[in-house]
Amino acid sequence: MESRNNVTYFVLLGLTRNPKEQKILSVMFFLFYMLTMVGNMLIVVTVNASKTLNSPMYFFLASLSFMDVTYSSVISPKLISDMFFGENTISFKFCMSQLFTEHLFGGSEVFLLLVMAYDRYVAICKPLHYLVIMKQRVCVVLLVVSCVGGFVHSVIQLSTIYGLPFCGPNVIDHFICDMYPLLKLICADTYVIGILVVANGGLICSIVFLLLLISYGVILHSLKNLSQEGRWKALQTCGSHITVVVCFFVPCIFMYARPAKTFPIDKSLSVFYTVIAPMLNPVIYTLRNSEMMNAMKKLWRRNILSHSK
Repeated sequence: MESRNNVTYFVLLGLTRNPKEQKILSVMFFLFYMLTMVGNMLIVVTVNASKTLNSPMYFFLASLSFMDVTYSSVISPKLISDMFFGENTISFKFCMSQLFTEHLFGGSEVFLLLVMAYDRYVAICKPLHYLVIMKQRVCVVLLVVSCVGGFVHSVIQLSTIYGLPFCGPNVIDHFICDMYPLLKLICADTYVIGILVVANGGLICSIVFLLLLISYGVILHSLKNLSQEGRWKALQTCGSHITVVVCFFVPCIFMYARPAKTFPIDKSLSVFYTVIAPMLNPVIYTLRNSEMMNAMKKLWRRNILSHSK
């Protein structure tokens, strides 16, 4: 068995080999990336600057936005640069780094979305005990647990593939380094590794998604006990959460909760949850949330007034 050191870099085939299409896509993804950065950073700044957005829900929302910024920054700049300049290589070390950080923040986001569902459950189903249960210390611990969960998931993913022999070929039919395309390049039997990857990725996604569906089912069932105004406000908040959850988990489950094989549709789905979903999250959360919109308007007015003086 040859050493993996025979492969020092990989060739990424990307989304298309047509130079004209690459240029168009690079401009389009650059705009998506700018919207992702501006939208998510606006949420982070607004939550931290506003005195009215001091509830646990907004603490977790700002954390989710920060994760989206970092997650997107791991993937989008390299993708945009490769398509615009026609480059298609990635070093072995950078590939492993991308794989690790991609799963670190993607995994953390999976657990954070579960925490956010728990926060909404307590707020709607146990409103009198909400501030006692969701104390600041508890919120910080839940955020740390989400990050640790993502870290453990990412370490397992990386450790399963890092020591395996890559002895050629080195062409990845994808625009990022991900588990299934990399497993195809390993010159060894990957059946057991494939099962481990499915268990670590697909199983986690599926279990968390099931827990989320159950929690939102319980929340929606309990809405009958609320007033019409309270019901409408809860539906607005939960509607935003459910939309984000579906956009993130459905592609994730399709990608990882299956045998370790690649399909042509994989690249399109990967674009959705790596590029488009982080861009849509701020829109979904802010446009349906009057408190957030009002806080943003106040922040802008305050900044404009301070600059005009």
